[in-house]
Amino acid sequence: MTAPQPANGGSTAADVPEKAPAAARGIGPMVGAIFLMATSAIGPGFLTQTSVFTVQMGAAFAFAILLSILVDIVIQLNVWRILGVSGLRASELANSVLPGLGWFLAILVGIGGLVFNIGNIAGTGLGVQALSGGAIDPKIGGAISAVIAIVVFLWKRAGAALDVIVGILGALMILLMLYVAISSNPPVAEAVKQSVAPDEVDFKVITTLIGGSIGGYIVFAGVHRLIDAGHTGPDNMDYISRSAVTGIIVTGIMRVLLFLAVLGVVATGVALSKDNTAADVFYQAAGETGRRMFGLVLWAAGLSSVIGASFTSISFLTKQGFDPKKRGWLTVGFIVISTVIFLFVGSAPQKLLIFAGAFNGLILPVGFAVVLYAGFFRRDLLRGYKPPMWMLVLGAVTLIGCAWMGWSSISTLPKLWA
Repeated sequence: MTAPQPANGGSTAADVPEKAPAAARGIGPMVGAIFLMATSAIGPGFLTQTSVFTVQMGAAFAFAILLSILVDIVIQLNVWRILGVSGLRASELANSVLPGLGWFLAILVGIGGLVFNIGNIAGTGLGVQALSGGAIDPKIGGAISAVIAIVVFLWKRAGAALDVIVGILGALMILLMLYVAISSNPPVAEAVKQSVAPDEVDFKVITTLIGGSIGGYIVFAGVHRLIDAGHTGPDNMDYISRSAVTGIIVTGIMRVLLFLAVLGVVATGVALSKDNTAADVFYQAAGETGRRMFGLVLWAAGLSSVIGASFTSISFLTKQGFDPKKRGWLTVGFIVISTVIFLFVGSAPQKLLIFAGAFNGLILPVGFAVVLYAGFFRRDLLRGYKPPMWMLVLGAVTLIGCAWMGWSSISTLPKLWA
């Protein structure tokens, strides 16, 4: 099998496939892109991080949730519009900006995607454990889930299946979290107050949360799906923008619901498990049925995130037009390697998920900086599209803020792995 080749230098907007005609757009790719973005962002890492940090910080964690949503809005709007109009994947755009930069970005995102995918598989294992009432070990559950993800990619209609599967899993996650958020009766007024005037601010927590919900490969997952479907160019701007905004709304709703669900339980003062905190939240809110419901949510989040991480990471390591069959096998290999590392690594699954978020939070500024540079200085790659200046300026401010928070928290990274 030919080794994967990162997008090489010299890609231009003219090198990409023709955009899909309006009549051929449909809603399948849009739904798939939206939920690939949302379920990648609200994967097992976010579920675990939100639960652990809400236990630590209480209602003050609302500030981190609000900030992560605002960062998500600014970054996703820039990424979807600029990459979507250019029709270039992030690594291809990077090589067009500076030959060889795409290699560097592909390596960074590939490493970050691998780290996160190990955590995603760990998350599916925790989900299976909760779903089975503790009867199935997380490592066995993770291995079983990895096989299921591989089957999806070996299926000849994997592209269509991806759209359907992530859409169903995303809708399921929203419904289950809505139920627990209502039944746990959280202190909403206090959460609103703390979101703008927090008693405590922890940059390590914010960096980890942002990294776990938008860092590394995650920020590119949805738009890469649209690019593969051919929905690119200025004529598709409405379609791209609608997909991005809808994805941001879906993701924001899921984040707020999960936070409120956990906060409602934490506010009662009960002691929660340190090994699978999120599962215990659902148990306290709705008994054994709640725990098993959470197991289903976590498993769904993990499975869809394994798909999203693998799909997007391999999309960085291959060019558009690369043999789909070979790309499928590369994706299978990516999942297998992630699973093997998970099975042999010593850290607990919950720690892996938190470390992965922090690590990807450090990678985020690199990829986003490339996108912003193209928006400001390389509009020849954007097929005549001129990004709104307010969008680019907000993006630059957000980039500086994320880089500063990442640098401020970098010393704590080894402690998360220990």
